[in-house]
Amino acid sequence: MNPKTLLIVYHSMTGGTAQMAQAAAEGAADEAGVQVRLLRAPEAQPDDVLAADGYVFATPENLAAMAGLMKDFFDRCYYAALDRLNGRPYAALVCAGSDGQNAVRQLERIATGWRLRQVAPTLIVCTHAQTPEAILRPKQIGAADLAQCREVGAALAAGLSLGVY
Repeated sequence: MNPKTLLIVYHSMTGGTAQMAQAAAEGAADEAGVQVRLLRAPEAQPDDVLAADGYVFATPENLAAMAGLMKDFFDRCYYAALDRLNGRPYAALVCAGSDGQNAVRQLERIATGWRLRQVAPTLIVCTHAQTPEAILRPKQIGAADLAQCREVGAALAAGLSLGVY
């Protein structure tokens, strides 16, 4: 049996989203038969997307929206992947300073356009960073939130390994 590939694409400027993506990768890495690829959004290419069997997308909320470099990833890969990913599973992680809902809406609309199947509710981790100093400060995501990110990665990897997705 060929191993399945879980692609985790993320962008992070202050470290919070990177910690969340890494935790998802750690959770997924324990699943036999699943190769985990963790890529920063500027590095991820259409071939990476097409070669994967499932996805975790992780983005910070910037100005009440998905981060620009994450949007750039989707823009660069969108047409190459359109109608070629139908039904593949995905989950999403958002590191937000406030509620994160607009970033979630953007990401989920793109995933709907790719005809991906959402297999877990989008996990929003709120840092409550509201001042310029807090927004720019390096983030430290709490243990409980990182455990949830690990669970997202583990569950998606298990579903791929078992052929559920």
